[in-house]
Amino acid sequence: MSGERILVVEDDPNILRGLDLNLAMEGYKVRTAADGEEGLRIARTERPDLLIVDVMLPRLGGLELIRELRKEDPGMPILILSAKGQEADKVAGLALGADDYVVKPFGLKELLARIGAALRRHRAGGAPTGPARQLKHFGDVEIDLGERRVTVAGVVATLTAREFDLLAFFVAHPGRVYSREQLTRAVWGSLYIGTERTVDNFVARLRAHIGDDADRPRWLETVRGVGYRFNG
Repeated sequence: MSGERILVVEDDPNILRGLDLNLAMEGYKVRTAADGEEGLRIARTERPDLLIVDVMLPRLGGLELIRELRKEDPGMPILILSAKGQEADKVAGLALGADDYVVKPFGLKELLARIGAALRRHRAGGAPTGPARQLKHFGDVEIDLGERRVTVAGVVATLTAREFDLLAFFVAHPGRVYSREQLTRAVWGSLYIGTERTVDNFVARLRAHIGDDADRPRWLETVRGVGYRFNG
């Protein structure tokens, strides 16, 4: 019996009951929520070992829930459930930091296997607990995710809230290339109305904040014809 804690956020009562019952039978400690706002509240206060979240939720959508949670906890394993099988939905969820994506209808054995794999990866990563978990470093830059503070060579950098969100997203996903559209969805949200040029402007400002050479950037690399990659 594992005893690990799983939060399931799903608005279909039949699926929610089924997952609650079957996960409990597998030895997991299960908490449930039927809307995104309640799910985010429970995730923030109880810090489960894994989150299972539907994309289409009342009050706060699943992708928005993930975006908000990732600002505070970049390490929590997240698995998305959705009836939407389109590539764009998968990409959006993974770009926000989800670890896996399962399309409804799904088989219980497949879901349990994916849950087990996500938890094993998380355990193998040896995620620390307490305040140290909130600190990220690269070069002479330190990011305190809990305090939402960035220091460069010991000096506090003055970032706007959105600049911080974008930098935190990059740092949480090193080595992966994201398009401007993916970054917009992840940081500004799916309802944002703007141009992809916004991302370029914010990346330029972040480079200035962290002392990254605009002509030959070390940390925030431009991938021509695609988007950006953080080399942390």
